[in-house]
Amino acid sequence: MILIVTFITLGLFLVASLHNKSHAETEIQPYETLYQSGNFEIRFYPQAILASVVMNGNLDKSRNSGFRVLAGYIFGGNEENQKIAMTAPVRMSNTADSSTMSFVLPSEMNFNQLPEPLNKDIVLHRSEPAYAAVVRFGGYTSNREIEMHKKELIAALEKLGISHKGNFEYLGYNAPYDVFDR
Repeated sequence: MILIVTFITLGLFLVASLHNKSHAETEIQPYETLYQSGNFEIRFYPQAILASVVMNGNLDKSRNSGFRVLAGYIFGGNEENQKIAMTAPVRMSNTADSSTMSFVLPSEMNFNQLPEPLNKDIVLHRSEPAYAAVVRFGGYTSNREIEMHKKELIAALEKLGISHKGNFEYLGYNAPYDVFDR
């Protein structure tokens, strides 16, 4: 019994250490919270440099393949074999027949000096500065979860009399191995 409790304790300690390490070393794209009520926020996101890939199918079907393509780029799959730090959030969006995944590149990178991706499906670009309405939620997610929170976001916007353009994104801030505090 003592051996089982020891293994469980060590396992929890390891998971918590990985969680703290991943959050301590991951640069997060800056934003300014302009309004907050419960889990609803209005944020301002300044321009950022993104590496993006468009995939066939919805996020549930293409999330892993998109992540592998973009991870390949930042893990050295570029003409300079340069490793690039992982940042947060990972940005994802859906259309009827495709989805897009984007990695925000580290803030110290210069757009004109980015290493060229070996995978020609990757597009390097700058995001536009943007105001965004946000519903914060936790846990692991799926298309079903995203659609549920999208409806919640639309209802909050309607309640406040705010119109929207309908260009919804999911921003994931946690590494896949983060178990706690998602």
